[in-house]
Amino acid sequence: MSLIKLLKKRVKKILFTTPSHSQNLYLYKPLKPMYKLDISETEAHNPQEALNKAQERARKIYGTVSTLFLTNGSTSGIIASVLACTNPGDKVLINSNAHPSHLNAVKLAGAIAIFYENEIDDEWGVELETKPDVIERYFKTYDIKALIVTSPTYEGIVSDIGKIKRLCEKYDVYLIVDEAHGALYPFSKRLPESAVNTADFTVQSLHKTAGGLNPTALLHSMCNLNIKKAHAMINTTSPSYPLLASIEANINFLNSRKGKRKLDRLIDECEQLREECEGCEFFGDDPTKILVKVDGMTGEELSESLYNDFGIEDEKTNEKSTMLLCGLGTQKIKRLKEALKSL
Repeated sequence: MSLIKLLKKRVKKILFTTPSHSQNLYLYKPLKPMYKLDISETEAHNPQEALNKAQERARKIYGTVSTLFLTNGSTSGIIASVLACTNPGDKVLINSNAHPSHLNAVKLAGAIAIFYENEIDDEWGVELETKPDVIERYFKTYDIKALIVTSPTYEGIVSDIGKIKRLCEKYDVYLIVDEAHGALYPFSKRLPESAVNTADFTVQSLHKTAGGLNPTALLHSMCNLNIKKAHAMINTTSPSYPLLASIEANINFLNSRKGKRKLDRLIDECEQLREECEGCEFFGDDPTKILVKVDGMTGEELSESLYNDFGIEDEKTNEKSTMLLCGLGTQKIKRLKEALKSL
């Protein structure tokens, strides 16, 4: 039985188990449907068996050695990955401008952080991809145990994970890819190639662009290390089964014809915007991340005009450019297109 079906099942037993998960108490009425789905680890429900089956189905969909459901964001996946492949005192190579979870993971593992830097594109004010030749210089200088690469970046710039993985194999280094902003990649050949089947560990945030509830995410593994044991070290023993069921439903949708059609329509609209906004410049490898410049305007001026004159809020802005993030929950891309065309 899937988690989704299990939560709809009404047990006939009288439960003198954890009272807060009795499905009969509603202290916050707007979340009454959530209370009705909230269960705990009881024989009447046996949710762990359903979760294991859901994760096994996900593993087959993604073609991985294992895929784990995360309810504490990609942060928990990064930490579990580092714990799984390092020992205290090992050196981990991370980007100096990376998400805080990268350094926190190294600290929690008792490892030593070695920092590398990526180039900044002066015309756009954004960080570029991780380059293999830079990484190899560090591999030659230090005894590195694991490498963490963020790909795609926030702005949709993708690194050559295949080349980096081959380097890691040459120097016997574990590769962890923070693909938090690339959860849609495995489901469309029109998007950049996912690291899921290449890196030793790949972490994705379903809640960022793929339609998931906050903070649902996935941890994929392509190696035989005991990632479940590492994940259990930092994961709660009382998980939210409604959130876990939402992950199962999210993956099922992404892998369905309906989900893939919806993703295709999103990409179509984003590409059409680029084609029709002739007075704008665009940058990046991911069409769903609209990093844009308008001639004669700074990034801050563009952001301010979109917000005040058109009622459109961007995701991130710097002095040179503005980034508008699109995903399965994005609506009215045509409104954005008309606004950019008018500017």
